[in-house]
Amino acid sequence: MNDAFRIIIQFAAVLFAISVHESAHAWVADKCGDPTARLQGRVSLNPIAHIDIFGTIIFPILLAVMGAPVFGWAKPVMVNPYNFRNRRRDGMLVAAAGPVSNILVALALIFLLLAFLQPLMAATNPTMLLLIKIATYLLIINIFLAVFNLIPVPPLDGSGILEGLLRGDALAWYEKIKPYGFFILIFIMYTRIFDKIADLLFTGLFKVFPNLIFVIMKAGVAG
Repeated sequence: MNDAFRIIIQFAAVLFAISVHESAHAWVADKCGDPTARLQGRVSLNPIAHIDIFGTIIFPILLAVMGAPVFGWAKPVMVNPYNFRNRRRDGMLVAAAGPVSNILVALALIFLLLAFLQPLMAATNPTMLLLIKIATYLLIINIFLAVFNLIPVPPLDGSGILEGLLRGDALAWYEKIKPYGFFILIFIMYTRIFDKIADLLFTGLFKVFPNLIFVIMKAGVAG
């Protein structure tokens, strides 16, 4: 597979993962009593509804060109927490919805790939090999997107979850560091802390699903 085709597949996988992620935020917000995102058309798997020029297009393509793990972000889903039935609980649910949706997609892909492990390992048809590669990229990108967004640093989803759990002085301290979230993220990326977290996650994943490594090797995306 040439680099241009690889980048196209990875970019398409990012668009799908981000669309699932953002539509989940919007859907859960609507179920919790706030229709803001639904009225803005964000309960949709159409990536056009979620595109952020830099985060959804430029950044993922740059990562793909550099051969780095590919992920990105979309324009934020707007919510009005005053519409929630329980502001603290529902805020956490909405924040968690995006990463959870990506985890569910990843699990579905894992079970699908492992359910057809033998025919996949024996496949030589170019179309089947392409489908294996697409499914594997979808799996990896959904995992990276979920893990990245669960980092408890503003403005990531993990921040919204942690904020809902904190009380008293801990919450007040966390509010003080929120304006510095972007700089903390830069530090995390620069020191490759996220890469180490992802490596640990995939190591654990392969221990739970040892045959998954053979699918990834078959797809030719390992390493």
